[in-house]
Amino acid sequence: MNRTDRLLAIVLELQGKGRQRAEDLARTFETSKRTIYRDIQALGESGVPLISTPGHGYSLMPGYFLPPLSFSTEEATMLLLGSDFMAQNFDAQYRAAAQSASRKIIGVLPSQLRDEVEYLQSSIHFVALGVNSNPAEHEKLQLLRRAILDHHIVHFTYHTRYASNGNDTTNERDANPYGLSYFLQSWHLVAYCHLRKDNRVFRLDRIENLTILEKTFQRPENFQLRPPTREKDRAIVIRALFDHEVARWVLEARSFPITSKEETPEGLLVTLMVRQESLALQWLLSWGQHVRVLEPESVRQHLFEEAQGMLRNHQPTVAEQKVQTVLT
Repeated sequence: MNRTDRLLAIVLELQGKGRQRAEDLARTFETSKRTIYRDIQALGESGVPLISTPGHGYSLMPGYFLPPLSFSTEEATMLLLGSDFMAQNFDAQYRAAAQSASRKIIGVLPSQLRDEVEYLQSSIHFVALGVNSNPAEHEKLQLLRRAILDHHIVHFTYHTRYASNGNDTTNERDANPYGLSYFLQSWHLVAYCHLRKDNRVFRLDRIENLTILEKTFQRPENFQLRPPTREKDRAIVIRALFDHEVARWVLEARSFPITSKEETPEGLLVTLMVRQESLALQWLLSWGQHVRVLEPESVRQHLFEEAQGMLRNHQPTVAEQKVQTVLT
C-alpha cells in the first residue's frame, strides 16, 4: 500500500472505528508506529481535524466526514452483487435495507460506470437458497436479532435427533445469543448454552417456544462468529472405504471435516473426525453398499443394526408373499 492510499485508509479507519492508538493503526496497516506518527502529522497538516489524547490514541473531530467515495467498476459490482444476494436470502426487514443500499449506490455512480456495472451485474447471478419461505423462522430471526443487540438471554425448547436410533430428544435451554450464521442451507444460532456450560451452535428449525428473558449478558471480547472448529471437539476418528465409482461424489458432497483421503486399489480411503458418532451415521448410510466402515467398531455395529432394521422393513409381508405365490 502506498502512502497516499494509507493516509485515506487511516481516515476511514478512524471514521469507522472511532479512537485508535498508533500501535493499533500500525498493526492494521502492517507498518511501524514511527510511520503512523508521520502519517498522522501529514493528515493534520492537510486539514483533517484530528484529536490526540495521550494514552488513548487518535480520533476524528465529531461531525467530520469524508466526501462521497468513488468506486471502481469492480468495487461497485461487488457491492451490488452482495446487496442482491442479501436481498434474496434475508427476511423482509433486511431485504428492504439491502435493496435501499443498492439504489443509493447506483444513484451516485456516473452514467458510464453505471452502465458497466449494470452489465456485469446482469451477467453474474447467485441462486437464492430459499431461506425466506418460512414465516416462523422470520419471527425467530427477528427475536434473536433483538436479543443479540440488547444482550438479553433467551429461552427455548430444542430438539436433538440421535441418528443411531432416530429418537427426538427435547430439552429446555437458556442461552446467551452471540450471533447468527447461515451455513449448510440453514440458519444457526451461535450462543453460550447454560445447560452445557459452553458455546454451542443451534439450528433455528429445531428451536421452538423462543422467548427473550429480562436477564442480560456480556459477550466475550474475543468472540468470533464461526462454527466451532476446535480439534478437541472432534475426538472420534472414523475410517471408511468408498468404492471408486462414488469417490468423486463423496469429496464433492462431504458434510464432515475429512482429515485425510487416500486412493487405494480397493477404493477411496477417507478419515473423518467428528464430535459424536451419531452425527456421521446418516451420511454414511446415504452411500448404501458403496461404503464400508473400517473403524471404529461401534460405528460398524450401529450401521449393521440400522441395515438389519431396513431389511426387516422391506421384507414382503405374508399377504404379499401369498400374492407372489399365486402369480408364479
